[in-house]
Order: sequence, then C-alpha cells, then structure tokens
Amino acid sequence: MFSQNKKNKEWKAKDYVFSILQFFIHVIIMLVLFGIGLIVYTGSFNASISYIVGKDTYMNVVYAGVAVFLLAFVVYMYFFFEFRDFLMRAKNIAIVFISLEIAYIACLFIGNYVSIFARPVALCALLVLLLVNNRTAIFLNVIFCSFMLIGDVFLSNNVFSIEVALGEFVVGIATGHLGVYLVENVGSRIKVFGMGFIISIPMVIVAFLYNLDLALTDVYSALWVILSGLMAGIFSVCSMMIILPFFEAIFNTLTNYRLAELTDHKSKLVKKMLEEAGGTFQHSLLVSTLAESCATAIGENPLLARAAAYYHDMGKLKQPMYFTENQHGYNPHDDLTPELSTQIIRSHTTDGSDLIKKYHLPLILADVANEHHGTLPIQYFYNKALKFTDGDLDIKDYSYPGPKPTTKIAAIIMLADGCEAAVRAQNDRSREKVEKVVSAIVEDRMKLDQFSDCEITMREIDIIKETLEDSLSGVYHDRIKYPKMQNKNVNAFEAAPKESSKKSKKSRKTDDD
Repeated sequence: MFSQNKKNKEWKAKDYVFSILQFFIHVIIMLVLFGIGLIVYTGSFNASISYIVGKDTYMNVVYAGVAVFLLAFVVYMYFFFEFRDFLMRAKNIAIVFISLEIAYIACLFIGNYVSIFARPVALCALLVLLLVNNRTAIFLNVIFCSFMLIGDVFLSNNVFSIEVALGEFVVGIATGHLGVYLVENVGSRIKVFGMGFIISIPMVIVAFLYNLDLALTDVYSALWVILSGLMAGIFSVCSMMIILPFFEAIFNTLTNYRLAELTDHKSKLVKKMLEEAGGTFQHSLLVSTLAESCATAIGENPLLARAAAYYHDMGKLKQPMYFTENQHGYNPHDDLTPELSTQIIRSHTTDGSDLIKKYHLPLILADVANEHHGTLPIQYFYNKALKFTDGDLDIKDYSYPGPKPTTKIAAIIMLADGCEAAVRAQNDRSREKVEKVVSAIVEDRMKLDQFSDCEITMREIDIIKETLEDSLSGVYHDRIKYPKMQNKNVNAFEAAPKESSKKSKKSRKTDDD
C-alpha cells in the first residue's frame, strides 16, 4: 500500500536509468506474454510463427508491439509526474507490471478455454487497489483493458470479432472501476467475495445482449451466458484473494488485510510487548485510537495509522523498565547520569526500527518508529544535566537523532504520542486543560520545525489538533464521584446467626451485580 505524502527526493542519473531499465524489462515480458497468447489462439507454436511472418498478418504484430511500448511509456509518465519516488524501488515497478501480467495470463486462458465473458477483467484493478492505491488502480485498469484490446484485435487470429473486443474493452473498464469503488473500504474477505456478484453485473448484461438471439431460444444457453458473466466477477475476487498473500510475502507489502493481522494481539511483536512491557502496550493502544481518528479526519488510511501506533514504541522492548509507563515505584534513571539516561531514551526509536526490520515487517512501520520523535529535545534530562554544569551544553546531545516525520502518518503518530503522554501526566484532565496541553504540544512541534520534511498542511494540523482534543477529552473525561454507600443493615448482617450465612452467600452475587 503506497501513500504519496512524502516530498519528492532529488533524482540522480542512475535513478532515471534504473527506472527506465525496469520498464524495458517488463515491456519485453509483456511482449513474450503476447507471444504465448498468440500460441494459445492459433493452437500451436508453428501456427503462431506463420502468423507472425504472414504477408497479411505481420503488420498486426508490429502494431501490437508499438502499442505495448506506448502503453508502457504512458505508465512511466504517470508515475514520474504523479508518484515519482514510487519508481525508485524495483519492487514497486514489479508489483505494477506483475499485476498486469498475471491478470493477462488469467484472462488469456479463461477466455480461450472457458468463455470470453468469464475473463477476470477486474483482477488487475483489484490487485493494484490493495497493493498501491485507488487512484493508481483506476488508471491501470484502463491500461490493462487497452492491453487486452490490443491482444484481442491484433493477435487473437480472428477468434474474437472487433465488436466483441471493443465490447470487452468497455465492460472491462466498467467492471474494474466498479470493483475498485466497491472493494476499497471492505475489510472482510467474505464481504469481498460477495462483491464479486455485483462486479459481475456489467459483464452479465453485455454477455446476455451479445447472445440475445441464442438465449431467447435455448434456456440452457441463456443460463450458460449468465453463468459466464457471473464468473467474471467471482474469478476476479477469488483470484485476487489467492494471489494477494504471495504479494504480501514476496514484496513485504501492506494491505488492509495484513494491517489487521499485524494489529492482532497474537502477532509476535504485539504479544511480546503485551507480556514484557504492559505499560507501553496500553499507551500504544491509546495512541492507536487517537491516530485512527486523526487519519480518518484528514483522509489518510486509518488502518495504517492504527498499525503504526501499535509498533511506534517497539524499541522500548529492549529495556522496558527505563520507561515511565513500565515502572512500578523504582526509577532506574535515578542511579544514572543524564547523559546515559538520554542515550537509553533516544535509542528506542532506532531500536524499534531495527526490531521491525528484523521481523521482516513492512518498512513504513520501521520508518514511523524511527521518525515519531523527530529531532525533539529530551527536555527532562537536558534540564537535569544543566544542574551539573555551568550551562554550556549542546541541546543536540540531548535530542532524538531523527529523521523528522516524512509522511503524514508519522506526523500523526508524533502528535498523538506526545499529546497522550502529556495529558496522562496531568492531574487536571478537564476539557479546558486538555485543549491547553494539546495546543502546547502542537505549537512546540511546529516551533521546532518537525513537519518540514512531510507534505502535511496547516489545515490538516489544525484538524488533527481538534480531533486530539475531542478524543482525549472523551478518554479522560470527568467521572461522577459517587457518595460512599451507607447501609443501615450492615451491623445486623454482621450479627446474623451462622445458619443464615449460606443464604447470604447465595444472594451476594446478585447484590454485588
């Protein structure tokens, strides 16, 4: 899952060469797939060679090759101008093109051996939706349908008429777009399967209309046409659910399904934190609630924010007792120098990042763990150290190493983490006090220029601030102070004869409830 809210990095010549080379490699793979498709359509390798060198058909092959290069160029331009940093990682390019290639293979064989109307034309859009984002899924759905149209028109050896090919192109776009909008916010795999029937509707309509004469005269043919159309949506969602775990494992990518698994209390690191650093675990739960609300408020992925909050303090597992929330009376920092205490506290960001990488979890979680304190000073130990000097101290020696937040999610975690800890430390948690504390935290982070490396706007920071005020006021709202219960019959109960004690015990559960 790719979130474009970082500032674009400066590209070097090698970055251009690297990205273009990756595209050329996948263009060649797509041309090879066209060759496989030609073998499938013509029935044999020799027949496909004859088609390629045929006097009347070789230009079709040339047109198809040029069209593939043009489509690849359009895809490159899209990413270069919209999500440039996406191209800097080979795995990102691989995810996009492998999604196209797998979807083409599935459509090729199902279309040839089952029915052209049963092809899973929404598969590419669904994979890209869950592995990249919805905007890219919409764009690549059009690219994929164009790719299929090229194969159907120029390389199908007249297996499909031009009318059918164009109809499949239009219905493929409709089906893919419908799939993106319906599946985008569905967290349950069972519900996604159910969406397959709705996604199939455009294909069922087109298939029925194309075979209208046959369907009206033969009931079995009509049923087969409808069933073929339904297969298009069902095959799309089923194939997506089967293929997705392989993408998650091979490319270490995040999907909403994997985010849910990562925040399960039975997952390895979360379970480890629960057992070894209970205070940090409870703090992370509260931060996750705050972060989820903030992400929703500014249009970011709430599940990603929730997962990032769960893992942002994983570095505290290295030495949990050196952090306030895990202490029970004794504070080991009382026996340490301010310098050593600072080193222990500041290292939890890099320790968390290293631990997340060690467990082969998505890099965005490691980045948030590393960035959620930015370059903030550790004020307590800085002030403590000042007492032992003449005031000549470098604040950088008592600050977190950075980097500053580079994504909106990391910025949300920084604010939610700081505000939750600050409000929890207050004796007065009234609405007015919470607002004052949250405002102070936000202003402090902005004064220290902590958001200069991510594309978060002032408007979004204001929305996050208001959301934190509302959420923290709800978490730490004032409780009603109940008066102490005075029971006039207490003495009588205590003085009751022993034989009535059994009856009292039987009724105590009801009284306590």
